[in-house]
Amino acid sequence: MSAQTSPTVEQAPPAQTLLNSYVGFDTITQQIEKKLLKKGFQFNVMVVGQSGLGKSTLVNTIFASHLIDSKGRLESSESTRQTTEIESVSHTILENGVRLRLNIVDTPGYGDQVNNDSCWEPIIKYIKDQHSAYLRKELTARRERYIVDTRVHCCLFFITPSGHSLKPIDVVVLKKLSEVVNVVPVIAKSDSLTAEEREAFKKRIKAELSFHNIRLYPYESEEDEDQERALNESIWDLTPFAVIGSERNVVIDGKAVRGRKTRWGVINVEDENHCEFIHLRNFLTRTHLQDLIETTAMIHYESFRAKQLMAIKESTQAQQSTE
Repeated sequence: MSAQTSPTVEQAPPAQTLLNSYVGFDTITQQIEKKLLKKGFQFNVMVVGQSGLGKSTLVNTIFASHLIDSKGRLESSESTRQTTEIESVSHTILENGVRLRLNIVDTPGYGDQVNNDSCWEPIIKYIKDQHSAYLRKELTARRERYIVDTRVHCCLFFITPSGHSLKPIDVVVLKKLSEVVNVVPVIAKSDSLTAEEREAFKKRIKAELSFHNIRLYPYESEEDEDQERALNESIWDLTPFAVIGSERNVVIDGKAVRGRKTRWGVINVEDENHCEFIHLRNFLTRTHLQDLIETTAMIHYESFRAKQLMAIKESTQAQQSTE
């Protein structure tokens, strides 16, 4: 006699019940905040671009502290460095009781060589290696209570301010990177372009990104509310961010601001009429920091994890079939 399966019945959502007196479970958000503040937060950012584009300076400007020394060549006699010299620098920074463990992954010398074939491979390998290390810790019999997260949450891709278009190698690397990490492109040292040149350059870059179907962060989601969707649209309009970095203070109208003094005047890094640095900083730290971390875990790491577990399953089945 064959067993009959009972039809599935869709359950209605539970009715909302009014409380007769105060219980106190509304403090769960405070409890979560207390635990998170005690644990602190981890944010890993990678910078990719040619030497001399101000990668280190921009990171230092974003986080308002000297975190990483410049790796660019200061003298023409210095030898260029290969992309394989990937370096990681870690700092713990504190702001209003919130502790952030910041890991900066530098890729000095990217694209500097005469022959740049496959120069992106060490970068992609590094990103995948961090996923692999996290997966191994997840799959151990006795997992750590807090797994140290070295997965790259954001990749700042620096575009040379040529005023023309993306280089062929830029297109290739952007496509490769966008498959494994959240990519945020920036036009470095944008003060070398006039306002008209900058806008025309941004339009050409956007057209190329669209033509090559390069998917950049932030991503569209059906779960986004109207406010989140509007915020993301404003970010897409600004991408790629035309930025200027500076760790020096200059005086404008008696007030010290971060900027650069030239013979034509003073550039205020935090003035949106001069560049889009303030929009980039707010985007990375004030509106999308947590989403960058979650997107890395839920999209890029999940994709890597699924492929690895499927490969392990297929390998096991193949071994069993040969026995």
